[in-house]
Amino acid sequence: MAKKINQEHYINRDLSWLQFNGRVLQEAQDVSVPLIERIRFLGIFSNNLDEFFRVRYASIQRIAQIHTKKADRQLGGWNALRLLSAINEVVATQQSLADDIYAELMGGLESEGIAIINETQLTEGQKDFVRKFYIDKVSQSVFAILPVEENPFPELKDKSIYLAVRLVPTLDEENPIYSLIELPSDLIGRFVVLPKYGKQYLMYLDDVLRFNLRYAYFIFPAEHIEAHTIKITRDAELDLDNDVSKTTLEKVQKGLAIREVGNPVRLVYDREINAEFLSYLSQKLNIEAHDSLLPGGRYHNKKDLIKFPNVGRSALEYPKTDPLHHPDLDLDRSILNVIRQKDVLIFLPYHNFSYVIRFLREAAMDPKVSRISITLYRLADQSRVISALINAAKNGKKVRVIIELQARFDEENNIHYTEKLRSEGVEVVPGMPGLKVHSKVVLIERNESVGKIEKFAIVGTGNFHEGTARIYTDYYLMTADKRIVKEVEQVFEFIWAPYTVRKFKHLLVSPQFTRVGLIERIDREIAYAKSGKPASLFFKINSLSSYDFCDKLYEASQAGVKVRLIVRGICCLIPGVPGLSENIEAISIVDRYLEHSRVYWFHNNGHPECYIASFDLMTRNLDFRVEVGIPVYSPNILREIRDHMDILWKDNVKSRRHSKNGENSYRKGKGPKVRAQVEMRHYISTQLKKARR
Repeated sequence: MAKKINQEHYINRDLSWLQFNGRVLQEAQDVSVPLIERIRFLGIFSNNLDEFFRVRYASIQRIAQIHTKKADRQLGGWNALRLLSAINEVVATQQSLADDIYAELMGGLESEGIAIINETQLTEGQKDFVRKFYIDKVSQSVFAILPVEENPFPELKDKSIYLAVRLVPTLDEENPIYSLIELPSDLIGRFVVLPKYGKQYLMYLDDVLRFNLRYAYFIFPAEHIEAHTIKITRDAELDLDNDVSKTTLEKVQKGLAIREVGNPVRLVYDREINAEFLSYLSQKLNIEAHDSLLPGGRYHNKKDLIKFPNVGRSALEYPKTDPLHHPDLDLDRSILNVIRQKDVLIFLPYHNFSYVIRFLREAAMDPKVSRISITLYRLADQSRVISALINAAKNGKKVRVIIELQARFDEENNIHYTEKLRSEGVEVVPGMPGLKVHSKVVLIERNESVGKIEKFAIVGTGNFHEGTARIYTDYYLMTADKRIVKEVEQVFEFIWAPYTVRKFKHLLVSPQFTRVGLIERIDREIAYAKSGKPASLFFKINSLSSYDFCDKLYEASQAGVKVRLIVRGICCLIPGVPGLSENIEAISIVDRYLEHSRVYWFHNNGHPECYIASFDLMTRNLDFRVEVGIPVYSPNILREIRDHMDILWKDNVKSRRHSKNGENSYRKGKGPKVRAQVEMRHYISTQLKKARR
């Protein structure tokens, strides 16, 4: 029987996630952040919230429908309906703040000579431009939906914006016509740059359509036309059927088709919309009591602000920074030769992801390389990783790829690459039954001489993805250490034959050994503390939502172990509570780059043990995914990572304290300001200069 959850000891994971998104919103509010970057942070906030509703809110709704009076352990002891209410309250507050920030940012643009105008503010010359732009660029992609009462209401797409159009016919003013237009922003872009006229003017694509509505509905002479934006969010759960005759690929493809018409969980609408029209839409879209009906402003899908164009000064964005060279990996040196001699740590985005590509390309060209194995979870739209693997196959290498088809929201992209790889003769395994393959590992096998096979590996904390490599902090450890490469090979053997038991002495591998391995090491620190010896834990992770590990860290704190946690996102643990967690400090850093690397550091009585890993302290990572954590055995790299962690811990500009009430208070300190990501680049640049002397 599962033990009862004491709500006083934990923060609900969903409310904690909303606190994280509040920190993103703080970046949009921070006047020290360049103006265009603030606008883009507002877009990130909106995009995050969309995904939250598609996944978590929808999941809680399902729980509420099953047992509305029963608190679920997954919800931290919360009743599902009460949690939905609490979420809606927080979201409403955040959304109101986001609207205020948006208005402030638009004022900031005005002061920079940049103005966003609507269809009522156009000059005669601008009207001509907008009319011509609509005819030449937009009209071909505009299709009006006219619901017919006797037909099923059309399925509106998740993520899309619609103009809800109300026409009052000239000859029949008592019977307005309702219509919908899907905004073709994916094809055209959300923002239209108008010719400069003193100021630089921009316009939402929404307003370009509004200005041209009479052309779109020319067959309906109208006394009055009005249009307001709406957006629907659907349940994004990917339901896979149990038909054993179907492959995983077929099941995912079918699941994606079903997702397109998933149950609605949220309708966001312009609060100026006609009340009768709103009621009609709510009824037709089956928006129920548990769903979220949110009034908003004139514009929705603020996620498009992520791509807001800078039509002003370069100072309105962060300064452009190029990745730094790695001191061990010159262009004219073989990466495999370097790794034979020493482990190499790539630290993104401060180093260049191209080193990973070079590693794969060298293996693809090396006549003695016989096999390349890799796990892939998320990939760039134009992936050079895939190109390198195909090149290797064409060069006669045996290429084995495990590509996770159930990587949420990347399923279509991964299906595309699965089919492409297979067409080039690459052996592809689309994940594992019952487990997601979330590890980030590469294994190269090379026939050095008769009877002698060399092995090289990469184990990372983030995806092999060129796009996120520019904005996520992640580690990739390149190694030929026989202790490591042997066990990396066992990871691939486990994926190929999942019912074969494998034992790992060095790696932490989920689902069998990560939980046990971490608990053993925490217990070791507890034992040291109880015997009067120094004991400490220092973790950097994305999420801490496992109540079991919250309890284990509470136990460590009560034993006297000093615990420092850098948790970017969800943190269900409450630090600093007397008698429970007074020896635990927990912070979050949200800045220009997304802090994505995971590090687990154990004091070990003065003989530190450190792992970099693909997993967070979440039940799904520990028990329901294939994950890999790699020990850092190189003293130099161990020192580098510790220096990185210390720099992050000193941050008193972009770090916030985790707390039960979610205030997201900035962590202040005496002395000079330390912005960790700026200091990190300086540290790595200094290390490079020292290496070149």
